[in-house]
Amino acid sequence: MNSKNMKMLIAIVRDADLDKILNALLDENFRVTRIASSGGFFRRGNATLMMGVEEERVDEALNIIHDHCTPSLDLAVKHATVFVLDVDRFEQI
Repeated sequence: MNSKNMKMLIAIVRDADLDKILNALLDENFRVTRIASSGGFFRRGNATLMMGVEEERVDEALNIIHDHCTPSLDLAVKHATVFVLDVDRFEQI
């Protein structure tokens, strides 16, 4: 893969939504690394998902994450925080 067309997505998602999001990403052939994490004011359980994604599939991955977050009436609840980073170099060894 050409690394100038790759992005690194780092998605911090709630444990409550993790299985739905992870399964949906895997169903669409995204490669995902999951890391247990915690944070926020209440130190609730989170998971951090890391994905190397082709630039043209970034919106697809973001839509999957968005569509599989459990809706809430509490607008203060953040369901996912996603960082999209440029990848300078990509190698599989």
